[in-house]
Amino acid sequence: EVQLVESGGALVQAGGSLRLSCAASGFTFDDYAIGWFRQAPGKEREFVGAISRSGGNTYDADSVKGRTTISRDNAENTVYLQMNSLKPEDTAVYYCAATPFTDYDPERPGTYDYWGQGTQVTVSS
Repeated sequence: EVQLVESGGALVQAGGSLRLSCAASGFTFDDYAIGWFRQAPGKEREFVGAISRSGGNTYDADSVKGRTTISRDNAENTVYLQMNSLKPEDTAVYYCAATPFTDYDPERPGTYDYWGQGTQVTVSS
């Protein structure tokens, strides 16, 4: 069974940091690029960032550029999203997703085959 399980969401104050994890199972992890998305209440799902199969390439949304780092540990089948200088507008449910494509648009949700259930991040002002 394919599973992506996010963890690490929490309530933090503005300016704080969080590291989200995405643990994968049920598929060959290093054959898949991983993306992070978020969705706030009443808003569309928004691209946050992505990392290639090997981890050699990463992509960041303009809204989080300079504040996030995506990394992966293929031995542990896990991808991390480090978020710093958090703002109230970062409040959302954060999802990770997996795609087998190498030539893909990382920002398009339809690119991804598998999705996790999400983890809540709440940033208080």
